[in-house]
Amino acid sequence: MYTPYPEVNKVLVLLLKGVRSVLGSNLVGLYIHGSLAAGDFEPARSDIDFVAATTLELPLALLLDLRAMHAHLTSSGLHWAREMEGSYLPLSALRSYDPIHNIHPALRVDGSFELDGHGSDWIIQLSLLREHAIVLAGPNPRELIDPVEPEDLRQAVRGILREWWSQPLPQPERFASRHYQSYAVLTMCRALYTLNYGRASSKSEAAGWAIQTLEPGRSGLIQRALAWPREPQPDELQATLDFVEYTVQRSQKSGA
Repeated sequence: MYTPYPEVNKVLVLLLKGVRSVLGSNLVGLYIHGSLAAGDFEPARSDIDFVAATTLELPLALLLDLRAMHAHLTSSGLHWAREMEGSYLPLSALRSYDPIHNIHPALRVDGSFELDGHGSDWIIQLSLLREHAIVLAGPNPRELIDPVEPEDLRQAVRGILREWWSQPLPQPERFASRHYQSYAVLTMCRALYTLNYGRASSKSEAAGWAIQTLEPGRSGLIQRALAWPREPQPDELQATLDFVEYTVQRSQKSGA
């Protein structure tokens, strides 16, 4: 089957059936990326990320049908049907990231389905999708996505850090959540890894590298972020904010 998780597989089967039913010949491929594909899936905190490749930009009628299909799936009572987010990208947008034409249909994790902007982080997502996707339908994604150059990945990371993680922080109240603190720490590990090597990585790979490479005083913070929510943990707001600031400064010194 697609993954080692039977309940996840059940939802993936329904997702593929629903997408095929709505899109028909407009569907080129359906792919799972994110933690499931990277081997970082943690049922207590992960979700399901997917990308549907389509022949062209979808007309309004199909968008309405997709919205109804996703609403039906979300209301099915299946846990993982409520933990999905994904995008519907035409082949031109899948081939390489275009910051000018970056508005595409998207299912958000809150269940809403709308046209949504796809920021510079999609350079990284396309790289991971090309290299690690789980194929539910369609050709190998390497046939659809151009290789992403190392410096393009570094520039994408610098852009993300500048836009989302620099002072003043957008929605700083999110850091009060231990879930978000863990997410922030692991995101910083991945950013530092990409800045160093020019390639994208899984959370566990980047965290392991960071524990071995960064100052020893940061290893505990990273280890606890990896362990959340399996182990009780203290609030680490200030340490998390310090690590975010450290990463932003490193990105600026590396050529931003």
